[in-house]
Amino acid sequence: MRRYLLIPIILIAQGLPAAAQADIPYRTADAAMNVQYRATVAAVKRRAARAGRGDGGQAALLAAQRAWLRYRDAECAPANNPFQGGSAEPMAADQCLSALTRQRTERLRFAQEDADR
Repeated sequence: MRRYLLIPIILIAQGLPAAAQADIPYRTADAAMNVQYRATVAAVKRRAARAGRGDGGQAALLAAQRAWLRYRDAECAPANNPFQGGSAEPMAADQCLSALTRQRTERLRFAQEDADR
């Protein structure tokens, strides 16, 4: 019985390989940005409804988000990574993606606050 109990404990103690852990902060930041984007879109819709205007900037917000995603992907592309090909490449790429995504989330939050005024 002990033999069977030790295997899960050993696996848990070892944790995930570094490469598998590298994108966890980015996935967390990306999920937060997606939540904030939806909240910002909702605020823009409310502003448009109050003002009696068409989409109130929803199309512009969508275009800006798509452009930002292209920028982020290009900025964090392997060609721009000083650790390209090395063991630190996944972590450096994740740090780039995470940092830019957190910045975008903050900008979307400001846009939501502005729309809600």
